[in-house]
Amino acid sequence: MNAPWSPGKGALGLRDPYAAYVCDDSTADTLRAVVAEFGWSPDKVNKGGLRNAVQSLSVSASPQILFVDLSEVGDPLNDINALAEVCEPGTVVIAVGHVNDVRLYRDLIASGIHDYMLKPCSIDHLRDSFAHAQAVFNAPKNAESSSERAHLMTALIGARGGCGASTLATSLAWLFGSAHDRSTALLDLDVHFGTGALFLDLEPGRGLTDAIDNPSRIDGLFIERAMVKATDRLSVLSAEAPINQPLLTDGSAYYHLQEEMRGAFECTVIDLPRAMLVQHPHLIAEVQVALVVCELTLASARDMIRILSWLKSNAPATLVYVVANNVDPKTGSELTRKDFESSIERPIDFIVPLDAKIMHQAAKLGKPVVEAARGSKVAVAIAEIAKRVLAQVDNPETESTESATKGGSLLSKFGGLGSRTKPKDKSAAKAK
Repeated sequence: MNAPWSPGKGALGLRDPYAAYVCDDSTADTLRAVVAEFGWSPDKVNKGGLRNAVQSLSVSASPQILFVDLSEVGDPLNDINALAEVCEPGTVVIAVGHVNDVRLYRDLIASGIHDYMLKPCSIDHLRDSFAHAQAVFNAPKNAESSSERAHLMTALIGARGGCGASTLATSLAWLFGSAHDRSTALLDLDVHFGTGALFLDLEPGRGLTDAIDNPSRIDGLFIERAMVKATDRLSVLSAEAPINQPLLTDGSAYYHLQEEMRGAFECTVIDLPRAMLVQHPHLIAEVQVALVVCELTLASARDMIRILSWLKSNAPATLVYVVANNVDPKTGSELTRKDFESSIERPIDFIVPLDAKIMHQAAKLGKPVVEAARGSKVAVAIAEIAKRVLAQVDNPETESTESATKGGSLLSKFGGLGSRTKPKDKSAAKAK
């Protein structure tokens, strides 16, 4: 409903400035007084509520601002989906009802509603809400000002569970949006136990499970309605699907989500569980950069070898980085860096140190570690990863040259994994 809308090509003139569908005379009378102040016709205040709005908009053009009454609706969230099916992109929706529930308010906002008001509505509140909605509709869209930037799709894959891939995914997505000013989508594909929304102190919503159940509904409008905003430049699509029954999918929903996000955002960060590589290998096809996250353990080395081999065969055009996470500079790890690099037959590209105190603090605050502990060694290390990853779209030639010189990155133009040889003595000496 609040999807990007360009009012060019004469489309703006075809849309009414507003339309309202209300259930009671008192709200209708108050609303007529408000729209008169804006110079709009009171004839567009209709009786009927949400269901009447769905019927009317299915056969007519959507207005710029839509006011709907949810008083006679038993399940507002489900019925809002029906409204989203008939609303044109860019319509700003204001809802009114008599249920005073914070969770309902959050869910409605997450679904794409601009504002939710409680009855009885005062003239002042209605006036302010319409004024703000009008400003939102007329505001320049981010997509228009940033269309020249190439899209960057990055996947984070944990070599083993618990190595911190989800933590890094959240931090990178936040950096892309806040520090580098790029509209960013975080797609958490751990449908049952995803933590993308949790790490940002958000309710995940039902968008991802709805997409899996109904892949044919996925479009730009669905993306705008389903994603939960973390900041002005970061939106999240995550889920906590019930675990009493599996979600049956051939993976087409995930692929459609990737495609729509490519058109709606400048960056997409995918938290990609390693099992997805086996079940849905096509998900890596359009990924430009894959960060394989590991810890310096024997089990992690074994799984890293298998994942790198899989990526070489299935994603030869993807630039692959190895990220060693939770490396304790004091007590060391199960394997030394030299031994780990010898095992996987390639250098580690990034080291993220372990700092339990900072991680606990970030978890308590409900913020990514790069925001909660700016300037820390952990945040600096993750910021360097973000910078190198973004170089793929900002300065691809420079990044490729730098990678080739350092010998620590995988060149996409040479088949993704490069040569599987042991590190030279100089690299091993540096690791020490």
